[in-house]
Amino acid sequence: MIMTEILKEKMGQIKLLLMDVDGVLTDGGITIDNKGVEAKTFHVRDGHGIKLLQRAGVKVGIITGRKSEVVKYRAAELGIEILYQGMKVKMDAYSQILADEGLKDDEVAYIGDDVVDLPVLNRVGFSVAVADASESLKPFVDYVTIIDGGRGAVREVVELILKCQGLWDDVMKRYI
Repeated sequence: MIMTEILKEKMGQIKLLLMDVDGVLTDGGITIDNKGVEAKTFHVRDGHGIKLLQRAGVKVGIITGRKSEVVKYRAAELGIEILYQGMKVKMDAYSQILADEGLKDDEVAYIGDDVVDLPVLNRVGFSVAVADASESLKPFVDYVTIIDGGRGAVREVVELILKCQGLWDDVMKRYI
């Protein structure tokens, strides 16, 4: 996808990145053992990307339709304080987050992978679908990642936001 000036402008306003979990932070697979214990695989570069974004002053949050102790643990590990689980209507959580954070739609980005994410994607300032998202979702978003969900797609979006906001070089000083 070509990065237009309009997309760069949209990303330049982002103060909060929200995302789904299954299919975005994970590859969509859910492993449940014979005792009912759930396991998910998260990509380390997505996690590091989230930390980079936070260090640059951009908040990060999760809105997911399922409830999972694994997600609660991963969010805590990454310092994600905005966590809404079990949200069958994601717009309820989104509206609450806007009110709590004092943000406007154009200051929020959202990454999703399926049609249940559409109501939020249609409202935010910068909407993203992961590369392997439902084809029904892709015509409605600003950007489709090159990388699949759970494989570094979040990191891809983080780097785009940081670069469009002119923050990438400052973030990288820690490593160079």
